[in-house]
Amino acid sequence: MTAPREGAVPAAPHAPGAPAAPAVPSYVHGTGTTPLLGDTIGANLARTVAAHGEREALVDVASRRRWTYTRFGADVERLALALLASGVEKGDRVGIWAVNCPEWVLVQYATARVGAVMVTLNPAYRSHEVGFVLRQSGISLLVASLTHRTSDYRAMVEEVRAQCPDLRAVHYIGDPSWDALVAAADGATSEQLASREAALSCDDPVNIQYTSGTTGFPKGATLSHHNILNNGYFVGETVAYTEQDRICLPVPFYHCFGMVMGNLAATSHGACMVIPAPSFDADTTLRAVQEEKCTSLYGVPTMFIAELDLPGFAAYDLSSLRTGIMAGSPCPVEVMKRVVAGMNMREVSICYGMTETSPVSTQTRREDDLERRTGTVGRALPHIEVKVVDPASGVTLPRGEAGELCTRGYSVMLGYWDDSERTAEAVDAARWMHTGDLAVVRDDDYVQIVGRIKDMIIRGGENVYPREIEEFLYAHPKIADVQVVGVPDERYGEQVVACVIPRDPGDPPDGEEIAAYCAERLAHYKVPHRVEVVASFPMTVSGKVRKVELRERLAGTGD
Repeated sequence: MTAPREGAVPAAPHAPGAPAAPAVPSYVHGTGTTPLLGDTIGANLARTVAAHGEREALVDVASRRRWTYTRFGADVERLALALLASGVEKGDRVGIWAVNCPEWVLVQYATARVGAVMVTLNPAYRSHEVGFVLRQSGISLLVASLTHRTSDYRAMVEEVRAQCPDLRAVHYIGDPSWDALVAAADGATSEQLASREAALSCDDPVNIQYTSGTTGFPKGATLSHHNILNNGYFVGETVAYTEQDRICLPVPFYHCFGMVMGNLAATSHGACMVIPAPSFDADTTLRAVQEEKCTSLYGVPTMFIAELDLPGFAAYDLSSLRTGIMAGSPCPVEVMKRVVAGMNMREVSICYGMTETSPVSTQTRREDDLERRTGTVGRALPHIEVKVVDPASGVTLPRGEAGELCTRGYSVMLGYWDDSERTAEAVDAARWMHTGDLAVVRDDDYVQIVGRIKDMIIRGGENVYPREIEEFLYAHPKIADVQVVGVPDERYGEQVVACVIPRDPGDPPDGEEIAAYCAERLAHYKVPHRVEVVASFPMTVSGKVRKVELRERLAGTGD
């Protein structure tokens, strides 16, 4: 039996013949005793530097560079002075197009101190996408990597630069142009920086993040100091960060997972940011945890799967870990159980959210039992409201019914940059952000995500939620990873297809095995019509599976 929610009014006994009590609505308001921060990001960093100056703030494993908070604060200030001397005004857009490195973090905090709006560009972008973001956001100064893997960033910038009239300066990390930018700091004074900071508000925009749409060009979610500083802070509070924590961050900084849940959660608590590599590598990540004695590890589910499946996994010393965050895409129950048991992450947390909400809306708690930490995405963070509505009518549904998840509070974005029409489509007149996710609010206030509205399969009039089938198939001994999609079918409208990555490529499961495995425990309409064995899934750089691409590949290829 579920205990009554805190503050709930006990229901009066139901008298025979009396009308039944109305259903409890799917609405939750995250409460807490800790107030919101009213700081700008720069002011909050200054408080941390003053309190924890000699503690380590940042470690870059690849280059073996280390910063105490005192040194980090000084280098941020020098770069902020350089931006002032370079003519960056309050509200100007400064782009950062780079892989994970210390300079990325310095740009994040320096732009905040001068009141610029940092625009984060996905390192996987090609020239067409870069050109769009440069033009749409009006970036005037860009900091970029030189190269990474097959990407030549300088060549791509030069390809589009003529079509970007606002872009007046580009500085490449590791190039004399970066050194020249830093040297420009001598052209501004601390008094000028203090004057600029005195004119800043925590409600000012500080970051634009482009969401990866499945159709058309991405949208620039515009976030304020108040949005992202508080979200990072409360994520850190929920996993109990202190100045003793060391956070391993293999997730990309260009995304909220890295720069908000990682960097801002760290600096608002005096914790240390550890960069294991410029981009994700399972072995390098676990070596960083071992060598730097990290207490927290972040990742999307596919990252944790790669780490757990390393041939020498048992040899890594992960005894320093106590917590971490798994987010970015639905977290499979079986994977979560392996992380808790095999990686010493007994307090690991699941976060749920989206870029437009800074990003986290719900999070599991340290004291949660295994069911809550593996079967839900937690409950609303302090100061955030969550409700589940009928997608068609917008009416709040009773507890236990699946509908569209909406969230409201300090975390909701200011809007999409220069796009009021699409902002109005996402954020309604009452400031509720419509997520597009299907969810259920349980009687204990915990939230379960059952899928995306656009991913829901309708087979013969029955609603099928892919997440439910995926969670079930993760327990199959031959399956390492699985994604379920719907494909067109003349008779049923859609059919269920399971795309599986086998644990042993030489012994993959076949359709008959999967059907037999499902038959006793899933309704017949949820049993996959066919099974496709694949080596990998199409992914975004932030770790989300591109189900649209999977559906397109599979449509018309079956019976």
